[in-house]
Amino acid sequence: MDNTRKGERTVPAGRFKQHCLAILDEVAETHEPITITKRNKPVARIVPLKTEAEIEQEVLTRLRVAGGKVLADVETLLQPSEQLTEWPQ
Repeated sequence: MDNTRKGERTVPAGRFKQHCLAILDEVAETHEPITITKRNKPVARIVPLKTEAEIEQEVLTRLRVAGGKVLADVETLLQPSEQLTEWPQ
């Protein structure tokens, strides 16, 4: 089963090892994921991080598109269920 997405750039693991910082910079700049392969099989995917604002907007958009009803106001909905300080290390 091939997990490489159509049109997504792939990089062999050896090349990634040699140029990892440049590849990470490229992902950050282009916002395009890159799949890392070993022997032409996908083993990892480097994806750009979304900002908190982008995640929030995505959640709100999905709720609007789905027409779902939420039993909480937006501020309560977007708060974490636990404080980060309470998470195990």
